[in-house]
Amino acid sequence: MTALLQVRGLTKKYLGLTAVNDVSYEVETGAIVGLIGPNGSGKSTSIDCISGFQPADGGQWLLDGNDLTGLAPHRIARAGLTRSFQTVRAYDELTLLENLLVAAQENDGIGWLPALLHTARVRAAEAAATARARDLLQTVGLADYADAPAAILSYGQRKLLAIAASMMSRPKLVVLDEPVAGVNPTMVRRIEAVIRKLNEEGVTLVIVEHNVDFIMNLCRRVVVLDQGIKIADGPPGLIRSDPRVLAAYLGKQGAEEATQRG
Repeated sequence: MTALLQVRGLTKKYLGLTAVNDVSYEVETGAIVGLIGPNGSGKSTSIDCISGFQPADGGQWLLDGNDLTGLAPHRIARAGLTRSFQTVRAYDELTLLENLLVAAQENDGIGWLPALLHTARVRAAEAAATARARDLLQTVGLADYADAPAAILSYGQRKLLAIAASMMSRPKLVVLDEPVAGVNPTMVRRIEAVIRKLNEEGVTLVIVEHNVDFIMNLCRRVVVLDQGIKIADGPPGLIRSDPRVLAAYLGKQGAEEATQRG
């Protein structure tokens, strides 16, 4: 597989503290890649940088060969990299369908004048967005609530809506930030099934998650950060037994005990 996303030497500092230190990795087209690490490892900061929500202090990232370094979030989204957020965002007073149409408008590139005049191009875009939104609601299992206000959704259902919103612009790559954080085991399995289905349909994904078992079961490759540094990158089977990863999560003594037991 060819690299769809290339991250080279990504660095981010806060008041002299290096949160992400010269991190490089690639994501192959069609892959599901997990990005894990203990609290404070730099996971969220790194994806905030590559999605444009924080400025990086160094490095370069490319999507499908196009340099996205330093671009604003909306330009990165239009280039084909979208994301969800750990804190679920939804307009409670709008229906689920309307929430997805808002997400489409944020990335459609149509200026205010055509929208004001409601040109034929705008009408065609609206019809296509509506059809896309209904298809995605079907995919994530929320089609029965398409015309209901988002206020009725449970927390787990909001996570599903967020995944659908990230897919509205038909992105090349989607970054999901903590997609199963705070949800019950039944919803975890449901979200996993949705992610697998999207991937089978050709979507490339990067998943940032504290739930290590979820990542190991779902992802073909896992990148591990600790204290801002990439310490491991490989298939789940190797990552589970990597002494550097065990030390990051369990401490040196815990890692030694786990190795002895294994």
